[in-house]
Amino acid sequence: MARADERDHDEVSDIVPVIDLRGWDDPDARAAIAAQVDDALRRVGFMQIVGHGMAQPVIDAALAALDAFFALPLADKCTYVPPSPSINRGYAPPGTESLSYSVGKEAPPDVFEAYNIGPHDVDRTDPALASELDGGFAENIWPSEPPDFASATSAYFAEARAVAHRLTSVFTVALGIDEQFFARVTTHSTDMLRMNHYCRDVDAPPEVDGQLRMGAHTDYGICTVLFADAVEGLEIVGPDGAWHGVVPRPGAVLVNLGDLLAQWTNDRWRSTIHRVVPPRAPGPARRRSLAFFHDGNFDALVEVLAECCDTEHPPKYAPVRAGEHLRGKILSARTLTASAGVSTVGDRLG
Repeated sequence: MARADERDHDEVSDIVPVIDLRGWDDPDARAAIAAQVDDALRRVGFMQIVGHGMAQPVIDAALAALDAFFALPLADKCTYVPPSPSINRGYAPPGTESLSYSVGKEAPPDVFEAYNIGPHDVDRTDPALASELDGGFAENIWPSEPPDFASATSAYFAEARAVAHRLTSVFTVALGIDEQFFARVTTHSTDMLRMNHYCRDVDAPPEVDGQLRMGAHTDYGICTVLFADAVEGLEIVGPDGAWHGVVPRPGAVLVNLGDLLAQWTNDRWRSTIHRVVPPRAPGPARRRSLAFFHDGNFDALVEVLAECCDTEHPPKYAPVRAGEHLRGKILSARTLTASAGVSTVGDRLG
């Protein structure tokens, strides 16, 4: 099979299955929904979820806050850059990250800008969290403009987190494991919402050779819940090894797996390589996305589930602490260095 870096991308395709979660509360429907999820995650690692329960006014308010913030002058936005690359909060200007480094590939800096927030309801007096108060549970950095930025994005964070928890409930049934498994490893999950903005200025120079809006990478944690504009740009590596364009359907959110779940499932489920490519046509070609990363407890021990290995399929991964893996991945993209996190890519990118 040809590697992804050796194949041209396809036009937008229907490779990502659409799954309706509305029947999940009906015990008679659970087995069928779990089977659909298992099939999608074995083959593709991406799903389009409808019936997710996220309120459209909450999504709209978060997008309006995002629009207002990213419309500010760059100098104003840069006052919200975090003091250290290890603090996953605040503003990330264009050209300050290259996500391909997280999978061991050198590439020019990516051209997206982003704003990151974490949980706003952290008990900062909890001694169990003391070691992460300047890391996975760092204080949020709130901009003063627009004035409703914190409330609007926190409301979206809460709704996306609820979807992620419902999905992990589905995952336990699909995997045939203890239905409380993910509840135990997400009691103090280092979740994060990254609001991405891609907009080429009219007078901006063209991208340099090999430069992408967001470089090829896998996500790092358990799963990602992504609301994105219905425009081209997102591409994933399909089962055939080729790049496939993905545009979300109206009312759907995209869901993909991260490295930690691929490790827990011994690659039964795919942590899919994806990227965001520049628009083919000239002009701004604006694109927005709200990516909620459900990452698990920083101190969770991630080791292959007994249900996902046997004598013919021995464990592929050594046990790792979730926080160590996440830290290694995040820092590699920001410092343009080799990742210390676990790679689930294999030879899919060469």
